Amino acid sequence: MNERGSGSVLAVAVLGAVTIASGAAVLGFGALAAQQGVQAAADAAALAAADTLSGRDAGYPCENADRAAMLDEASVTACDADGLVAVVGVSRGWGRLVLTARARAGPPGTR
Repeated sequence: MNERGSGSVLAVAVLGAVTIASGAAVLGFGALAAQQGVQAAADAAALAAADTLSGRDAGYPCENADRAAMLDEASVTACDADGLVAVVGVSRGWGRLVLTARARAGPPGTR
């Protein structure tokens, strides 16, 4: 039996498996980074709304939240104010996916 070249076949198979695993890892870490970006947009939007509610910034809370979210290329999907506390939801597309996040902001000690 001639086994010449079987090492080459094994090397090609291993290389293919490593390439597929690397591609999956890149996509997974890309999605994680995109989700963190959406969360940052939600945090910024909630802080902008809370600053408006507290009187620090002029305007309307949800409009300021929308402006802050747009700076991070996200859009506000929900905006609610309860006293001085703002709760904001945002979304942003990533490929064929829509990533969403929510954030809450207000003065220290509020729940």
